[in-house]
Amino acid sequence: MQTVQHSEQTLKTALISKNPALVSQYEKLDDGERRLLNKAFKPDNDLFGPITLHSESDWIISHPEAPQDFEEFFSDPSRKAPSPEKRSIYIQCIGSLGNTRIISEEYIKWLKGYCEAFFYGLTVKLLEPVPVSVTRCSFRVNDNTQNLQIHAGHILRFLKKKKPRDAFCIVGITMIDLYPRDSWNFVFGQASLTDGVGIFSFARYGSDFYSSHYEGKVNKLQRVSSSDYSIFDNYYIPEVTSILLLRSCKTLTHEIGHIFGLRHCQWLACLMQGSNHLEEADRRPLNLCPICLRKLHCAVGFNIIDRYQERMSFLKEEEGEDVISALVRWIDDESADSPGVRREHSREDHVTLPKPVEAFKEWKEWIIRCLAVVQK
Repeated sequence: MQTVQHSEQTLKTALISKNPALVSQYEKLDDGERRLLNKAFKPDNDLFGPITLHSESDWIISHPEAPQDFEEFFSDPSRKAPSPEKRSIYIQCIGSLGNTRIISEEYIKWLKGYCEAFFYGLTVKLLEPVPVSVTRCSFRVNDNTQNLQIHAGHILRFLKKKKPRDAFCIVGITMIDLYPRDSWNFVFGQASLTDGVGIFSFARYGSDFYSSHYEGKVNKLQRVSSSDYSIFDNYYIPEVTSILLLRSCKTLTHEIGHIFGLRHCQWLACLMQGSNHLEEADRRPLNLCPICLRKLHCAVGFNIIDRYQERMSFLKEEEGEDVISALVRWIDDESADSPGVRREHSREDHVTLPKPVEAFKEWKEWIIRCLAVVQK
C-alpha cells in the first residue's frame, strides 16, 4: 500500500493560496469555518487523512492528472457557478431504479434528499422517469460481464436537450451499466462541465453484479436491432440495500461535483478522488476534503457551519436540546416511510427491505466530530 503524502506547506497553499486577494477572502471566513478547513494541513489532523493507493490499477496511478488547488479552481475560465436564475439541480431517472414502482419512487426521493443536504442552498427537483427507448441511445452487451450497457455520451446528449431553463445542471441516474465509448469496459458516471449535464449508473453497486449468478446477464443481442429497446423491458434490477444507497450517494455527489468544476482530488482522502473499480470507490469517504470543500463553498456560497449543522446534528440529552438536521431526517424520518420497513400493498408491491441506515453510521460520527471543531 502506498500513501500520497503532501507537506504541510503544500496543503496550506493548495487550500488558502498565495494570491493576496484569495488569502483575504479566506480570512473573512467565520472562525469555526477556518478552524475546520485548517485541519487539512495540521499535523495532528484526525478528520482528513492522506490518500492511500492499494494497487497499480488505482485511479491516480493509471490516470495521471495535474492536481487542482483552490486558486486554479477559482481562476478556471470554463468553470460555471449557480446564478439567481439557475439554482436548481434536476434529477432524471432513466429506466426503473427498483423492482417495484414503490421502491423506485422512494429510492429516488432518498437521493433527492441527500443531494439537497450535500449541495446546501440549492434546490433539487425530480423529472418524470423515462424508459431507455426515449433517449434513443446506443446499447450493447459487455463482453466481460455479459450485461447490458447503454452509451453514456448519448445519454448526455439527450439530457442536454431536456435541461430546464432554471437548471444549473441536470443529471441522469440509472440501474443499467454504462460505457463511454466502444474501447472502454465501463464507467460509473460521466459529466460535462460545459453543458451542465451528467449521467451515472448504480448497476455495479448491487451485491451480486460480479457474480456468475447475476440475473441481468444477456448472452447475445440475437436478432435485436439497434432501435429495438424491448430487451430492456423487465430488465433485472438489484435489491436496494443500505450499501447500495451509500454507494449511490457517493456517485451522485461526486459527478455533480465535476459539473461545479471540481476535478479529481489528489490532496487528501476525499469524495472527489477518482476510482477505477468498486473497491477503490468504496474507500472514498462521503465527505469532501477541506480543499474541495472550499471550492464548493466558493461555487455555491453557503455558510460552511450552517451546511454541517443542517446535514448533521445530535440529541444533547443532558441539556434536553433536540437539534435535528437534514441528514438525520433524511436517514431516519424518510426511512420510516419508505421501503426500509415492511409495506403491504398488492402482492406485486409487497416488499421487505432493510432500513438503509447502517452504512451511514461512520459518516454520522465523522460529522459530529466536525461540529465539535466548528462549534469550539
